[in-house]
Amino acid sequence: MKVSIKKTKQSEKTLAVFICKGKFPEVLNPYKKDIQNVLKEIDFKGNKKTSVFLPLTNSKSHKYIMILGLGEENSFDYEGVRQAGAKMYKELKRHNQKTADVLVESFVTKHTKDVNQICQAFTESVILSSYKCDEFKKPKKEEKDLKELFICLSSNKNSSCEKAVKEGAILATAANFAKRLANYPGNLMTPSILANEIQEQTKNTKIKTTVWDKKRIEKEKMGGLLGVSLGSPQEPRFIIMEYKGSAKKPVILVGKGLTFDSGGISLKPAQAMDEMKFDMCGSTAVAGAMLAIEKLGLKAHVIGLIPSSENMPGQNANKPGDILKARNGKTMEVLNTDAEGRLILADALSYASEKKPQAIFDAATLTGAIIGALGNLFTGFFTKNENLAKKIFQAGEKTGERVWRLPLTEEHTSDIKSGIADVANISSNRGAGSSTAAAFLEHFVDKDIPWAHFDIAGTAWNVHNRLEYCNPKQASGVMVRTFVELARSYQ
Repeated sequence: MKVSIKKTKQSEKTLAVFICKGKFPEVLNPYKKDIQNVLKEIDFKGNKKTSVFLPLTNSKSHKYIMILGLGEENSFDYEGVRQAGAKMYKELKRHNQKTADVLVESFVTKHTKDVNQICQAFTESVILSSYKCDEFKKPKKEEKDLKELFICLSSNKNSSCEKAVKEGAILATAANFAKRLANYPGNLMTPSILANEIQEQTKNTKIKTTVWDKKRIEKEKMGGLLGVSLGSPQEPRFIIMEYKGSAKKPVILVGKGLTFDSGGISLKPAQAMDEMKFDMCGSTAVAGAMLAIEKLGLKAHVIGLIPSSENMPGQNANKPGDILKARNGKTMEVLNTDAEGRLILADALSYASEKKPQAIFDAATLTGAIIGALGNLFTGFFTKNENLAKKIFQAGEKTGERVWRLPLTEEHTSDIKSGIADVANISSNRGAGSSTAAAFLEHFVDKDIPWAHFDIAGTAWNVHNRLEYCNPKQASGVMVRTFVELARSYQ
């Protein structure tokens, strides 16, 4: 799928235009004779997620016009551009169109005045929408895919918008890469395969990728990562991606990489256990973000860390009551083997702290509790650093990936005390499971390092009912764009 700025006089067969509810914009004036009466007849008002595809008999430039509704102008924003662009993509495909001209300036409202931002958001939406996971299906007869969309602009805006389109394409392509990795089933996406995929993708880039195998992990005293992996014949991996776009101290991104999570001896229910292939979405967010950061050439020093393992109930699996020692020397009592993500993150966060970075951000499908709290609309985040919280809100606002701050207090820290170890991997009290999980992770980050934890268990997959540009029951690629925006803030 390609998005280009229109530079020639040649017109495509179809023109796509967007209108707010109750508005008849000037851009539609040339087509008034063809469409005004039809729109009245079918009572098309420009409501959100509505569209109409009409023939043009009086136009010399286009054969068809697609008009898409944006809803109320007062509530329309740049995320609305993404949603509308995704709707347009699907409708053009449904009408078997291979190309189309798009009047993106019809997106301009009092809340969306920056045409560059419109172009970037639109490009993101259609490239995100173009992703499909069909590698495992029998090839069908040739499908009529939408091949290219042409953005039509006032000529004086072309050069600046070209950069925005390019950036949007980089971000969406990186998110699609993250989705692809996460959508692979557990038998075809093991820790070693994940490491190999990342090494392959970072060849001939400015990212240096280092992979530690089981022996190195054991030597580096990563007892959490090693312990979680013991029930599986698949060996763990610790993946380090480093991009030096500046000589500053690094910003570190950490992503949980459970390529499959059965729950271990504390076995999960059978229903929907297949979805536990998505327990690696934190790691794919880091991998995708690092690729985008490099392609954008950000002037920042960024390190991506991915602890990767399976969690299986094999004969050597760790048991409830076992004690593991993390890289920073703290001991962890395993009261529930299904609270394994925090055990492997403990080692990664300890390693990250040793680098004395400017900040650490981690993403993990960590708790079911976050779904009960926020559903699949907001990613919950935890930090005690007010400046970092502001950065995160600003980044989420820019990318359209909604975030919501949740509490992390001393009381939550008290809830994960252990009687026989430094910390227990689940709370002694009921409730606040996401906050107590964050309190556990806090034990492995140096207190003077700004740190934030993102619990993406609700937003990492199956968000199609919220986001038009995501596929049903598949990975969303969440946090790729927000991680890039956070890295950008440290340039």
